[in-house]
Formats: sequence, C-alpha cells, structure tokens
Amino acid sequence: MSIKAENIKYVYSEGTPFRTLALDNVNLNIERGDFVGIIGHTGSGKSTLIQLFNGLEMPTDGKIIVDDIVVGHDKKKLRNIRQMVGLVFQYPEYQLFEETVAKDVAFGPLNLKLTQDEIEKRVKEALELVGFNYDKIKDVSPFDLSGGQKRRVAIAGVLAMKPQYLILDEPTAGLDPAGRNEIFDQITKLHQKSNVTVILVSHSMEDVAKLVNKVIVLYKGKIHMEGTPKEIYSQAEELVRIGLGIPQIAEIANELRKRGFNIKSDVITVEEAKVEILKEIRRRKNV
Repeated sequence: MSIKAENIKYVYSEGTPFRTLALDNVNLNIERGDFVGIIGHTGSGKSTLIQLFNGLEMPTDGKIIVDDIVVGHDKKKLRNIRQMVGLVFQYPEYQLFEETVAKDVAFGPLNLKLTQDEIEKRVKEALELVGFNYDKIKDVSPFDLSGGQKRRVAIAGVLAMKPQYLILDEPTAGLDPAGRNEIFDQITKLHQKSNVTVILVSHSMEDVAKLVNKVIVLYKGKIHMEGTPKEIYSQAEELVRIGLGIPQIAEIANELRKRGFNIKSDVITVEEAKVEILKEIRRRKNV
C-alpha cells in the first residue's frame, strides 16, 4: 500500500502567456508507515504535489495512485481517497469555527453520516492522539486556546476522518518555539502510536533532520534528490547550490572537524552532535 506518482506533469495557466510548468516528470513512491519529508525552495512544486495526492488538483499528465486506486474524476472514488489522504494546510486554525473543540473535530465525521456513538468515539480518539484529555478539552471554545493548541485541534479534525496518510504543510508556521515543540512532539507520538503515514512539507532543515526517515528534495518541479536524512544532508554543497542548505548543527560539526575535532561526518541533529562532542572531549582528556 502506498502513494505513487507516475510521470506526473502539472501546468498552471495552460494556453496563456502565464503558462508555468510546476511539476515535470515526477515519479515517487511513499510506502504505508513512512515518515517522509518534502523539502524545496519556494516555487519548487511542493504544494502542488501534495494537492495532487488527494485529488484537490489533477495532473496535466501522468497519474497518482493511492493504495491501487487511480486519483481521477470519479466522485465516489475521489471521496474515498480524500478520506484516506488527510491534508492539513498552513494555519489550519483559521478554519476553526464551532463553539466547542468537540464540535469542531466532529465536523468531518458528521458529513460521513456516521452514528452519534461512532462520531463521539472518533472525536475522543483524535483529540487523545494529539495529546489532549478529552473530558477536559471537549467543551472548551477553540478560540480560547493557544496557537499550538488550536493547531493540534485542527489536526485532530483531520485525524477524526481516520486517514491512512496525513500530509502536513508547514505545520509549525508562525508558532513560537514552545508551540513548535508541542506540535512536533505530538506528530512524532502520533506516527509511533498509529499506522498513519506522515508526509511533512517544511522549509526547516532541522525539523526534517530530526523527524523523518526519508527525504524528497524538489527543485524546479523535479525530484532532485531522494534518500535518508543522512544521505541527503551529506550533500551540503549541492543543497546550498539549490538554495536550501543543511541543519545548523551539521554546519557546526563540519566546522569542528575542520579545526581538528574527531566528529563523524554524518551528524545532523543536536543529540548526535552532543554524543560526538562528549566522546571527543573524553578522548582528549585521556591523551
């Protein structure tokens, strides 16, 4: 089971002077259970690609296949795919509108015409998956919550639809450090506790390095690189050339190596750097 893109091409404003090729011959395969990061400079095609995954947009050429179902114009199949592939846009809290958290999270399941018992069960499960105590939060107004909490409620609203794939487009945009940590802690726990495949679109090299097991780099509408975080971030010069760079801690580790510190070349997180630096300090003390 997976999301596959086969020879995808997407053109904006075809037949006009404003014609733009957003995606050009994109092929990829995202397996069920993966935690994938999609990175790329502004205009690289990231947002267009994820909107193809659940049929919000249709490719100009090629096809998207979700669990062996081709994403097309068949309304019944499209409805099923949009339940399977949940998409959380930037600033999803702007879409909160109900008087209580529980009612907001229940909005999607209500449209599925489920029983009241099933709706309540889904709302409870979804809120607990993003770290809330259901009884304490269900009757609270979403507008009384912090930015990070509002965003978690918005994510719970998508999870209540029971998607197999969860796409998060810059989920921490505009949040302070505490809110960012709150969101990423819950996303990590969600991926560990459930079988939801997570696709994270982000400009943050640090966040992608810490969280995902696979990175897809888009550049000018094409897949430029694909691999594990360590494989991708080891190609620092190329990432800098296309305007991305590497995590700051990897830059620090590179500089320490230049100054004679014996630190591994594939350090990409603060935790890894801490281990390597402590090992080197101990080694120097024993020389």
